[in-house]
Amino acid sequence: MNPEADPARRTDRTEPSGRAELPSRRGVLAGAAVAGVAVGAGVAAGQGAAHAAVPPLLGTYDVVVVGAGAAGMTAALTAAKQGLTCVVVEKAPTFGGSAARSGAGIWIPNNSVILAAGVPDTPAKAAAYLAAVVGPEIPAARQQAFLAHGPAMLSFVMANSPLRFRWMEGYSDYYPELPGGLPGGRSIEPDQLDGNVLGAELAHLNPPYLAVPAGMVVFSADYKWLALAAVNAKGAAVAVECLARGTRAALRGQTPLTMGQALAAGLRAGLASAGVPVWLNTPLTDLHLESGAVTGAVVTRNGTPGLLRARRGVIVGSGGFEHNAAMRAQYQQQPVGTEWTVGAKENTGDGIRAGARAGGSLALMDDAWWGPAIPLPDEPYFCLAERTLPGGLLVNAAGSRFVNEAGPYSDVVHTMYERNATDPDIPAWLIVDQNYRNRYLFKDVSPTFVLPADWYSSGAAYKAWTVDALATAIGVPPAALRTTVSRFNSLALNGEDTDFGRGDSAYDHYYTDPAVLPNSCLAPLWLPPYYAFRIVPGDLGTKGGLRTDARARVLRADGTAIPGLYAAGNASAAVMGHSYAGAGSTIGPAMTFGYVAALAAAGVL
Repeated sequence: MNPEADPARRTDRTEPSGRAELPSRRGVLAGAAVAGVAVGAGVAAGQGAAHAAVPPLLGTYDVVVVGAGAAGMTAALTAAKQGLTCVVVEKAPTFGGSAARSGAGIWIPNNSVILAAGVPDTPAKAAAYLAAVVGPEIPAARQQAFLAHGPAMLSFVMANSPLRFRWMEGYSDYYPELPGGLPGGRSIEPDQLDGNVLGAELAHLNPPYLAVPAGMVVFSADYKWLALAAVNAKGAAVAVECLARGTRAALRGQTPLTMGQALAAGLRAGLASAGVPVWLNTPLTDLHLESGAVTGAVVTRNGTPGLLRARRGVIVGSGGFEHNAAMRAQYQQQPVGTEWTVGAKENTGDGIRAGARAGGSLALMDDAWWGPAIPLPDEPYFCLAERTLPGGLLVNAAGSRFVNEAGPYSDVVHTMYERNATDPDIPAWLIVDQNYRNRYLFKDVSPTFVLPADWYSSGAAYKAWTVDALATAIGVPPAALRTTVSRFNSLALNGEDTDFGRGDSAYDHYYTDPAVLPNSCLAPLWLPPYYAFRIVPGDLGTKGGLRTDARARVLRADGTAIPGLYAAGNASAAVMGHSYAGAGSTIGPAMTFGYVAALAAAGVL
């Protein structure tokens, strides 16, 4: 790879050749649904802008990138450093997408950050683990492409932006017992970044899903300790350090950013340095095709349609379809709601639908980056620590436990859907007692503090002085809930969950209380009043989309690649398949395949 290659030599290079991957059975079946997507958009499959009047030309670039999230900005930065001219178009009035809203965990095995920290990773371990997690449904070539290019992508980003990263020490892979799994974890997150590097452009950064407390600088890895600050010495020390970081930043005149805010700002700063324009408020209308090849993107700029021609290709990084109710109803199980997702509100599947109209096949459309969520009145709250801390349990409509509460969050929701038709688990209920509330942070409510009144009035939370009264309030059989709590208490006192294995995995112990023995995942409920929180199938975004190969090229149903069309991030079907390898399994592959797409467009791959 030559980052300084002459752009004049690259722009007239033909589409790289290479055999496309054969379609999986699920991919072929999903491809049959493409016509439904196109008809739903008012355009017959395979037609689109190729047969429409060509709008005025807005410009010609080597690469047009759709979406200013982690995938799109990484792709654009890579294209620019390959000597290609590039523009990024973004539907929202802000940049960063769902990545800016997130904790910005990034799962990339064998990257330089974790190796420098002494993480005992190897390519063989990573390959064995990923294969065990995702199974045969994801072609081996795509898995290998992610593992091979991920470390190089991260090094490239650090060399070409102000971003630096930290190992999330102890955040286990989600299935550390599988071959190649690491109990200490492979996940990293952005280091602190001064937002002043962006100047006035900082005002256009998409806000976080949960704001960091004023005056503090908090990393994703800190939250496990902040939840314990009232009862744990290390938790208290982490809280003090978070405040000290904030004080130091203020004294230096900095605007400190962490998590998704740092990731998005750092990538945007890299684009600014590379001279890549980012057009906000510029949604994709369609793809422009000539003789079956994608040669541009039709966008709406300042209220007027226009064409951006792309000599080398269009890279779709426009996110998923989590806020498109019609698509969710078409592809996903009920009940499902756009009001339960924490993905960026602009993610309505625009790029996926445009790619389908261009002939792209779809996969994994039934799935999402699921997680149990509490439907609070202002927005859903994605539960991480709250459902795994000792002294809480999940029950279904029958008042019975049905899952390991501390297991990977995507697995919990998969179980909810699998069982719901015969043994209703949607909504489920998180049951805790006052002892739990006295000890642990809940969302942003400190221990012992009263929960907001609108949580109760909206039906998201209930409180009662007996288990029977709580059961009556939430509509589950009192005797059943009483029996379930009694059974759970006996398991907790013995320190072994023989019913669902809570605490058997190293992952289960990440968001728990080390002071609770013999099992940090388990504690009995004994102190009234008791609380119940409504749990629904939330998500971080959808994970189905355009089916791609190892070079991020969008594939037709017959497995051939559409010339000039690439996809990455949640606009593409996830390399993780129906599973989730570790914290950052969304953003790590999104950035990697954005990088891969740009290299492929440049003719390097």
